[in-house]
Amino acid sequence: MRFLLYLFCFGVIFHGAAQEGTLIVLNKSDDTADLINLKSGESIATIPTGNGPHEVAVTPDGNLAVVTNYGRGDQWPGASLTIIDIKEKKVKKTIALDYKAPHGIEFISDNQVLVTCEADKKLIQVNIENGIIEKAIDTNQEVSHMVTYAPLSEKAFVANIRSGSVSVIDLKTDTLEKIIPTGEGAEGVALSSDGKHIWITNRAEDTISLIDYETLEIVKSFASEEFPIRVKTTSDGKYGLVSNARSGDVKVFDASTCKLIKTIPMEVTALEKEASRLFQDFDDSPVPVGILIHPNNRFAFVANTNADLITVIDLDEMKITSRLTAGKEPDGLGYSPLNLN
Repeated sequence: MRFLLYLFCFGVIFHGAAQEGTLIVLNKSDDTADLINLKSGESIATIPTGNGPHEVAVTPDGNLAVVTNYGRGDQWPGASLTIIDIKEKKVKKTIALDYKAPHGIEFISDNQVLVTCEADKKLIQVNIENGIIEKAIDTNQEVSHMVTYAPLSEKAFVANIRSGSVSVIDLKTDTLEKIIPTGEGAEGVALSSDGKHIWITNRAEDTISLIDYETLEIVKSFASEEFPIRVKTTSDGKYGLVSNARSGDVKVFDASTCKLIKTIPMEVTALEKEASRLFQDFDDSPVPVGILIHPNNRFAFVANTNADLITVIDLDEMKITSRLTAGKEPDGLGYSPLNLN
């Protein structure tokens, strides 16, 4: 088991008492997921996944975590989902997919997930209860990486890295409705708290685009340097958080005005360079990627992929409060309200 790493050299203390639930951390290079108790900061279990786990979604009741096995190295592309029983701390089942390189994932009902499949340029809908692929819809774009779902319009928004665009897919008609050019390297995607705007990070242009869910037009663009790779919004409508992989920081924006409030450096450096890790040309950056915001909106968790750390940010004080450790190359993060022992 792995435990919280106290970094006294930064004056950092773990404030677990204010946090409830379990953090799910995917370790890309270890092919595992860690289940971390947020009160103690302790990893309660390390669960095997498929090869190269990248993203995770948790059922609305918090009982199951669904992991996309993207693949890596000579075992790319992957083609499966691992379903973890969080309470039992074990793999419940594995779902083999007909489509390859599954990556972005999001629940749209108690037992249905949307999954992007890069190698086939598809968005698929999978019923995790019976393992059936219910829909497979073309994105018609290259490297369809992340997805979010807008319930108000019943549309999915897929960010396509190589095409620099967003594919809008109508799930009522199962059709590709529109392709929206947003910027080179479109990757991160998140829904605003009111469900009316979609945030897109254009990593190669150092910009963020906001798309209106109804008109499907870009209503605002603004800067986030350098290499904005993921974005999450708080459920109270206050903030949008963007991880910037090259500069090694998280930028906090006012969600209503898109004005920059705070830049929070990760204050750690990358471990020794290894060919297996992505973004080796980013010098000493810890490469912050995955972001998860606790439901209480008080804390954000940021996976520092090239430092093998998860940084905890206090959003009230806008500063780092602690670090968590899991496995090698942590990336995708999930949350369950269950408190594990």
